[in-house]
Amino acid sequence: MNKLEQLRTMTTVVADTGDLEAITRLKPTDATTNPSLLLKAAALPEFAEEVAALTSSRDAVADKVDRFAVSVGARINQVIPGVISTEVDARLSFDTEATIAKAEKLIGLYSDAGIGSDRVLIKVAATWEGVRAAEVLEQRGIHCNATLIFSFEQACACADAGVFLISPFVGRITDWYTANTDLVIQDPADDPGVQSVTRIYDHFKAHGYDTVVMGASFRNTGQVEALAGCDRLTISPDLLQQLEGDDSDLPQRLSDSGKRSAPPAALRHSDFLLANNQDPMASEKLSDGIRRFVADQEKLEALMGA
Repeated sequence: MNKLEQLRTMTTVVADTGDLEAITRLKPTDATTNPSLLLKAAALPEFAEEVAALTSSRDAVADKVDRFAVSVGARINQVIPGVISTEVDARLSFDTEATIAKAEKLIGLYSDAGIGSDRVLIKVAATWEGVRAAEVLEQRGIHCNATLIFSFEQACACADAGVFLISPFVGRITDWYTANTDLVIQDPADDPGVQSVTRIYDHFKAHGYDTVVMGASFRNTGQVEALAGCDRLTISPDLLQQLEGDDSDLPQRLSDSGKRSAPPAALRHSDFLLANNQDPMASEKLSDGIRRFVADQEKLEALMGA
């Protein structure tokens, strides 16, 4: 078996793209999108008809973007057996009630397209407000994917809240350490992004949390391979192809020992804020990630309003 086939035996493989052709060819179980990936999808031939119809309509621009996100997600959902992740407008990252309302709107649009909530994950930024929104949504039967996770405390807050799935970012953590320290990574196991996901995975399993850990934001196949065995990994088409073209052995790196101990006390709001404030990587990358998604959301709106 090639490495992609081997990875599938120990980890649920997820495609991190809105490229329908790539998803059809690579056959992941699930797929994830975000405003940046939707912006790229808007330029692809397979979505030209949707973009043309939306740009010519007289609906509010925000509604057009929501409909495009669901249109892309619905098309992807037709060619995967699992779930599609669709992201809430990043400008709502600090507004719990608005995030809940937007999530329910997106689920309603999916329902109109004939896709049940069991085939969709709503992505929310793992701010304190986003986690609180996800907690409510989970209670209402809407499963969430808490994204832009850079700190252990963000992950723990999500587990405390019963969030279905989290996406800790590997590559962006590594980017920060490469740019801001003299760290030289000799082995993927020494990669701070890989270490972050490994710590979260081990903690969740040791304490019996149900929250799924899905490593995200990979820069190279070495990072992916170092997390083989993680619950899920969302990977770009380029890296999936590289794994598919490699026939060498892929050992499992993460596994659940089955041993359990009582979970620690739930993280308090003040402790969450302090921990993230004291971690310059986490605070900077979370802010930067939200800004980037906001920028691409606004580009999508400009395109749809043209």
